[in-house]
Amino acid sequence: MDRCCKYENLDLPASTPEGRPWLSLVSRGSPLALPARQIAAVARVDLSRARFGGDFDAALAAAGDSPLRPGPVEVFQVNLGKLCNMTCRHCHVDAGPDRTEAQMSRETVEECLLALDRTGARTVDLTGGAPELNPHFRTLVEEAIRRGKHVIDRCNLTVLLGAPQSDLPGWLAERGVELVCSLPHWRRRGTDAQRGDGTFERSIKALRRLNAAGYGSGDPRRTLTLVANPVGAFLPGNQDAMEREWKAGLKLEHGVAFDRLLVLTNMPIGRFLEWLEESGNLATYLERLLEAFNPGTASGLMCRNTLSIGWDGTVYDCDFNQMLELKSRSPEGTTFHVRNLDLEELRRRAIVTRRHCFGCTAGAGSSCGGAIEG
Repeated sequence: MDRCCKYENLDLPASTPEGRPWLSLVSRGSPLALPARQIAAVARVDLSRARFGGDFDAALAAAGDSPLRPGPVEVFQVNLGKLCNMTCRHCHVDAGPDRTEAQMSRETVEECLLALDRTGARTVDLTGGAPELNPHFRTLVEEAIRRGKHVIDRCNLTVLLGAPQSDLPGWLAERGVELVCSLPHWRRRGTDAQRGDGTFERSIKALRRLNAAGYGSGDPRRTLTLVANPVGAFLPGNQDAMEREWKAGLKLEHGVAFDRLLVLTNMPIGRFLEWLEESGNLATYLERLLEAFNPGTASGLMCRNTLSIGWDGTVYDCDFNQMLELKSRSPEGTTFHVRNLDLEELRRRAIVTRRHCFGCTAGAGSSCGGAIEG
């Protein structure tokens, strides 16, 4: 195994805020480790009296946008695997230090690059897990940049403190990679509640290293974006107002700066779904998403301009569908793999939807690019 994938190099809190070990659904043998169980858990909630009877396609039809169809591919999103140095309680990927079995190989990386050349996508969006822990991460970054693509690294911040990744702030800055870094809240309590005691301090330390490398200074080649999501079963606040609050708070209290803030709605998937069930919030949260359905968000959904590539090369309409193993399908029902991508068939497909899609259309909308409507 490559040295960057060894457990001893991971910066992991010993336990959750409740004192439990940080383990993935897979390692705990949870029934929700099976994507089909997650889909079923959400589908069996009685929403017959809620808007649209709880049917996402009915909501789209009422908005005049069903079935949901893709547009040109603008973003080529690659999930490099589920290995991560953290096991956050809200993680829809169910990533963690134990997920070494789900890592993209060099062969699949090469297949991704060949497919990228054919799609015409302008942006390469690297995600995980912690994408930086994949031994082929730097190769993929270099090759995408050589092709003139804008590269995004979706980073959890604390991974930058591990010895094999300690040079990454400068390395990424030299190549003009945009950093999109997740931070549940700009205050300690909110971040540690989701990620474990001490995580906030490590995140601030990583942000200072990024600032020292030129990130967060307004330089368009060193853009530092933070991503926030609610710490609980509610919808995020106004993105612009939150950005102003976060910038002022982080600068005043910790002396760190960033360029922009994206806010995401938590999807009823993975470990966040487990928490919703355990806390008795699942039905209430789903009803909240339905009541907040905004038809104006449909045109800006990320599934319309993004291809999501799984660690094994399977093609999905979005990252959330990927975690539920809802594969992209041609009109004839065949699935796609990055090694033999049929672009014409991709253009003809209908996007696969389920109830979790209400999370992307609630309020101002939610996507990998943050709120859809201002």
